[in-house]
Amino acid sequence: MPRHVAIILDGNGRWARARHMPRNYGHVQGAKTVEKICEEAYRMGIRYLTVYAFSTENWSRPQDEVDALMDLLRDYMKNCLKTAEKNRMCVRVLGDMSRLDEDIRGKIAQLEEATKDNDGLHFQIAINYGGRDEIVRAVKKLARQAAAGTLDPETVREETISDLLDTAGLPEPDLLIRTCNEQRISNFLLWQMAYTEFYFTPVAWPDFSKEELVKAVEAYNHRDRKYGGIKEE
Repeated sequence: MPRHVAIILDGNGRWARARHMPRNYGHVQGAKTVEKICEEAYRMGIRYLTVYAFSTENWSRPQDEVDALMDLLRDYMKNCLKTAEKNRMCVRVLGDMSRLDEDIRGKIAQLEEATKDNDGLHFQIAINYGGRDEIVRAVKKLARQAAAGTLDPETVREETISDLLDTAGLPEPDLLIRTCNEQRISNFLLWQMAYTEFYFTPVAWPDFSKEELVKAVEAYNHRDRKYGGIKEE
């Protein structure tokens, strides 16, 4: 069983369009799928689950869609708190919070504080997140430390950078799942996925189920993590 699974939630809009519904309907259904997969992942023995909910590039979408996504995020933060209490889920948000509205930042802080000691699934939500942006922010911290004389540049190691990323303290993903048949990583966890196995599925995120998660894990288990390629039968 992979210890840490990351998922790019793709296809909400296309799923809705295929049903002659507005894109926002797809996002609402996608949020419900997130809740179900959190529960199924933990039951299966996955300890860490990270989902890509809103990227730094998503601000360029039509304003009405962005506004609807932010409203959905507000509702999800409240629902997630209830789910976390029920399932002892530890929730953490990745990304640059500075661009989010103050009330959303407050809900995120409340959720993280309320769940920080929970011993169930470690659930990370990437919001206003971009892999390059994350690395730039980490490099700026290093530069400030070096300028202040508290860091010797010669002592910088991979661990030094990892400890300054949004994912500090988390294990790197073993498996990345991307739905709706897109086969790229879209600026997600660029540093962390150096050795991650990728799994792509044509299933749109709102239709993603426990059975689809099992398929992804089975595919992961057919990979030879030590030597690369597919395991011999």
